[in-house]
Amino acid sequence: MRIKKAFKYELMPNGADIRKMRQFCGCSRFVYNRALAYNEEQRKIDTDFKFSYAKIAVLLPKWKQEFEWLKSCHSQVLQHSLKDLESAFRNFFRKQADFPKFQKKGLKESFRFPQGCKLEQHNNRIYLPKIGWVRYRNSRDVIGTIKNVTISCKCGKWFVSMVLSQI
Repeated sequence: MRIKKAFKYELMPNGADIRKMRQFCGCSRFVYNRALAYNEEQRKIDTDFKFSYAKIAVLLPKWKQEFEWLKSCHSQVLQHSLKDLESAFRNFFRKQADFPKFQKKGLKESFRFPQGCKLEQHNNRIYLPKIGWVRYRNSRDVIGTIKNVTISCKCGKWFVSMVLSQI
């Protein structure tokens, strides 16, 4: 039986790390908003258009060519923002949430890595792809394998949330 556990720690990034993480948050928000706008445009043209991750993910390479600064962000971060939008639509159609809204800067600044992160508990560091090693405040031991990592900013402080799988 697999057990999933979540751990949240405060990050201690340096200035370059903070700039990179803010850039990742902005890229993630941009892709989410761009996909939501694309959905609205398609709904005006064809009322039977249904949002799906597969239809929108095809546009991501085109957006990277159009906006060069999106290339500096990890591709999985951008893909996960599209998956977040898909789950927002799914929740709306199940009548569990309101219609997805455009994200604003400064509110719920976060992004997610589904894989590629490494943890060094003895050095209190976590490796984030395209960002590098970042220190964190280690308050308890982590046991298991990392499934996904979410980086978030709240009240000017950065946090890392890890979902781990244990057997």
